[in-house]
Amino acid sequence: AQDREHLFNAPIIDACRRGEISQDAYLAFLAQAYYHVRHTVPLLMATGGKLGQEYEWVRGAIAEYIDEEYGHQEWILNDIRVCGGDAEAVRHGQPGLPIELMVAFLYDQIQRGNPMGFFGMVQVLEGTSVAIALTVADQLKKGLGLPPQAMSYLSSHGALDQEHLTFFASLMDRVDSPADQAAIIHAAKVVYRLYGEML
Repeated sequence: AQDREHLFNAPIIDACRRGEISQDAYLAFLAQAYYHVRHTVPLLMATGGKLGQEYEWVRGAIAEYIDEEYGHQEWILNDIRVCGGDAEAVRHGQPGLPIELMVAFLYDQIQRGNPMGFFGMVQVLEGTSVAIALTVADQLKKGLGLPPQAMSYLSSHGALDQEHLTFFASLMDRVDSPADQAAIIHAAKVVYRLYGEML
């Protein structure tokens, strides 16, 4: 809860709720979103590949997630184009330090730690987008006068992740290993901090 508060207390979230956000700030957010979303499917694949056969029930869920998440980084680049940003510069650019560390931490957890820790990131990102994405998208539309096509990533993820979160909750309810639970909670705490730093 403390780490989640750190994220929700980011000044940019408050500014978004009040509709006081610049187009430049929105473009900067989309760029950082691109730098982690492009790793979602590779991270899912790496997680699935590291799990033993007793986790076949998790691998099935991962296959569904891959199907749902594939190509979403391109939606973000399209939003950047609609806002007048340079999508190709973002595609070939570098993330800020918090996102670079977040992605590296997740790969490290999968390869060297407990791959189930990956689901800590899912909890943070899907929980956050359900809590704020639709509100933020509405405020941006009003505040910046942007067309709906400029918010395809935020708008779709607010609604999509509500379904995902129900699926995620049913999956997490089946995790009964204390080691897996600890890995998921640890990863969630780290991602809350780093994603909060990015915001």
